[in-house]
Amino acid sequence: MTTEDRRKNERINALNLISYSCIDENVQTVAQGMGRTLNVSQGGILFETHAPIDPKHTVALAIGLEDNLINIKGRVIFSLAGGEKRFESGIEFIDTDEAELEVLKKYIKAFREQ
Repeated sequence: MTTEDRRKNERINALNLISYSCIDENVQTVAQGMGRTLNVSQGGILFETHAPIDPKHTVALAIGLEDNLINIKGRVIFSLAGGEKRFESGIEFIDTDEAELEVLKKYIKAFREQ
């Protein structure tokens, strides 16, 4: 039996450093940390951290993509315990700035062409 991939965007496996801040419903930063991306798409990322990310929070991300740093916000779709005391969180981008999205598109295109 096969499962249907319901993703809107193709994901590429990519390991990049990421800094994040969790923002609550009062627009207050309640947690910060570092992690790494596991995969990236135009619509979101999967990233790994040492602490769980609360799905109630918005996440402000700073992602290093080659020589570029993009700042983007996201909504937590899921956060699961991974191996070795790590957590994986699926993030859907929201309120995406067009300039940041262009950098992301170029990165994904360049990665596909390799």
